[in-house]
Amino acid sequence: MTGDVTVISGPTAVGKGTLVAALASAHPEVLVSVSATTRPPRPGEVDGTHYHFVSDAAFDELIACDGLLEWASVHGDTRYGTPRAPVESAVAAGRRVILEIDLQGARQVKQRLPGVRTIFILPPDRQALEDRLRTRGTESDAEIVRRLQTADYELTCVDEFDHVVVNDDLGEAVAELVRLIGLSD
Repeated sequence: MTGDVTVISGPTAVGKGTLVAALASAHPEVLVSVSATTRPPRPGEVDGTHYHFVSDAAFDELIACDGLLEWASVHGDTRYGTPRAPVESAVAAGRRVILEIDLQGARQVKQRLPGVRTIFILPPDRQALEDRLRTRGTESDAEIVRRLQTADYELTCVDEFDHVVVNDDLGEAVAELVRLIGLSD
């Protein structure tokens, strides 16, 4: 196995995290990069496991020292980024790495890593996104509207990606990701 990087992206509430968690559970040899974010943790999220929760000042320092492979402002004033060192170290060691990131970040990674594999996750339909956001119960109505507006734009950019996976059936979607990444079942 050679080390490589796969970007998995898609609109809010499409189930990227669920898909990546299922893939990582079945394939622990894959490193799932842990992003840094300036947003506060949601209930149940653990610093260093789900995200590296950092202050705005700490995020600014990561940018200044080129410590992020990519970063973006998402849904207004929250920033997310991929710490560079763990990704580069894992690839150098021959591991496969998954970056679960937004559209802006995916574009940056494609510029920095021309050989990166990119996969866009689509919902079965737009209503599924809104239903999933409302069921999650972690965003206000105003935040849901803002996230859906961002999702509408992101859905128009699907052609920028190498592959598309529709997240309608979890098992089928994970199997398709495994195939696209080149992992064995």
